[in-house]
Parts: sequence; structure tokens; C-alpha cells
Amino acid sequence: MSLVLDLGMTDSIPSATAKESVPLGLARQGFCGHIHAIHAIHVGDGAHGLSAMELERRLLELGFVEGAEVEVLHEGPLGGDPIAVRVNDNTIALRRREAMAILVI
Repeated sequence: MSLVLDLGMTDSIPSATAKESVPLGLARQGFCGHIHAIHAIHVGDGAHGLSAMELERRLLELGFVEGAEVEVLHEGPLGGDPIAVRVNDNTIALRRREAMAILVI
């Protein structure tokens, strides 16, 4: 598994060798891993016009389930937002703030 993260945010990121989960929203293009958990509470209620429960439900419906393979395929040209993510065999575009609710290893 390769781990490519935003270098500007490394102060708060656990070591990749410790096998701890990190938010998908911090991953850079080329990251490959597995979904560890979905915790929309980390993103904050109402940050997207959705409650944390609604965001979590929508992510699960899109296939972001525990154990699924995930790969960051593309980053948007302005600030790297949104990102294109492959989850199993589906390609989905997400805002980084939404991807922060997806914990990956």
C-alpha cells in the first residue's frame, strides 16, 4: 500500500507505519488503501448542509463501506478539490471536506 498525503498537514497525521487510519480528505492523487470506517461526526454537523447522519448514510449508499478498496484517481485544478475516487469498481467525485469523514488505512 502506498500512502501519499498532503505535506502541508503532516503535523496532525499519524505515522503510516503505525497502521492508523487517516481521513481520505488528506490523501493525494495516487493514494491506494482500504476504508477503515466512516465517521461523519469528524466533519461537523451542517458543514455541507447535511447532518452528520445524512452524510454518513449517503457515503455508505455510494459504496464507501468498511474494507472496500479505495484509490484517489484525480484532484481538481484549484486547491485539489474535488477529488475523483475509485471505490471498488465505481468512480465517484467528492469534496475533500466530505472525504474527511472516510477513514482509510
